[in-house]
Formats: sequence, C-alpha cells, structure tokens
Amino acid sequence: MHVVVVTKSTPDTAAKVTVDGSGNVTWKEAMVINPWDEYSVTEAVLLKEAHNIKTTVLTVGEEAHNEAVKQGLAIGCDQGIRVWDSTLANADSLQYSRAVAAAVQKLGDVDLVIFGKEQADTGTDQHVYQVGRKLGWNVIGSVFKIQEIDFAGKTIKVVRLVEQGKQVVAGKLPAVISVVKDINEPKYPSFMGIRKASKAEIPVWDGAALGVDFGLPGVKVSAYQNPPERAGKVQMIDGDSADEKARKLVEKLFEDKVL
Repeated sequence: MHVVVVTKSTPDTAAKVTVDGSGNVTWKEAMVINPWDEYSVTEAVLLKEAHNIKTTVLTVGEEAHNEAVKQGLAIGCDQGIRVWDSTLANADSLQYSRAVAAAVQKLGDVDLVIFGKEQADTGTDQHVYQVGRKLGWNVIGSVFKIQEIDFAGKTIKVVRLVEQGKQVVAGKLPAVISVVKDINEPKYPSFMGIRKASKAEIPVWDGAALGVDFGLPGVKVSAYQNPPERAGKVQMIDGDSADEKARKLVEKLFEDKVL
C-alpha cells in the first residue's frame, strides 16, 4: 500500500515578482512549497496514519525543489525523490507529466497519486490529467473529502466540490486525484521533523534512471512582461454635508461618463 504525493517549490505568493531588463523573472523572497500542496501532503500523511501505508513525496525540478520535498518529509512522509534531467529545463506540462508518470512506474507499487488543486506559479492543473493519461489510471479532480478508501479491495470513494455543490464519485485504484484546500487543515513540521528532514538524502532520478526520453517542450514561453503601470489620481469631494458630497460625487461621475 503506497501513496505518492507530488509537490514543487514556487515563489511565495506574497513575493514581488518582476521581469528585469533582460526578460528574466526575478524575486527576492525564498521559494516555498506550492501552497496548494500543503493540503495534498497533509492528506497523504493522514492516510498514512489511518492505514499504516508507505508515503513518498515526489518533485520534478532543480535542487531548489528539494525544499518542498523536505517539508513533506518533515510533516511525516517516509521518503522523498526528485526527478531532474537537463532536458527538463523549461519543460512544458507534458514533459513534466511524463517525468512524474515515469517515476511512479519506477516505484512500482503505487496505489494513489495525490496532487494539490493546481500549481500556484503557473495557475494550471492539466498536468494532473496528463499524468493519469500516461499511467492509464482513473483521475478525480477537486476532491473535498476521501470518504472511503480500501487499499486491499482497490476501491476509493470521494466527495468532489463542483460548481453546483458536491458530487460523490467512486472508482478503482490505482488512481490519480487532486485535492482542494477544504479537504483538511494543513499539518506543519515539528522541530524534530525538520531536523530529520534536513539530514535526509533525496535521490535524483534522471531520464536514464527512468528509462524515458522526456523529449522537447511542445510549448515554449517566448517572453515575460511586467504588467503596464497604471497612472492614478485621487480627487477629494468637499461639502458641508453628506448629502452635498454625495450630490457632487454623482455629478462628477456623470461628467466623466462613469454613470
């Protein structure tokens, strides 16, 4: 019985991200675990505690992504793996998914792969479905609750958040799921967990180790640009009373053709 949770490091959502004169994306703050993955990692650890299963935290990327793996280990995952190959530089979601699927297949005994709802840095989630396609497994997105899971019987029943409310879905294991933030309260690393994770060795698997050619990206970003600057001004509306101020405001809005 084995659950793999896939994570990555991203810029802090509070970071000020800018594009420099050479077109490079820069920020000063440290990388953090993808915020959506706090919930997926926690869910993997909760499943471990409830069912006495093995958990692996997996990432694809350069050494900076070790931080996300270490947080998963500090919270309670059993082992961490990083996939990296020079051909994955500037990878698109299809290459990324090929790497994740190959790593899951190399592990060999995986029942469930868990993702966070999306990647905060790209705002995308197609990789979840691409991994499921590569593995040939069922995919269930936007999971709000794992209602039942039977690792021996190879079945899973979940509650999904949908636009109209909630939906109960049952399927067979192995499967790929993505979880929403409502699924749990994130666990945070203990001091002992952080110490243990800091000493952990994280194996790195490349294309040769996985026996796969990641190929070339089919989608390439041609350029990044800062959003255009907005020139704004503030005009104070004076008046002896609230009614007078309101009247002047309405007149100004009509004058500027806002109303």
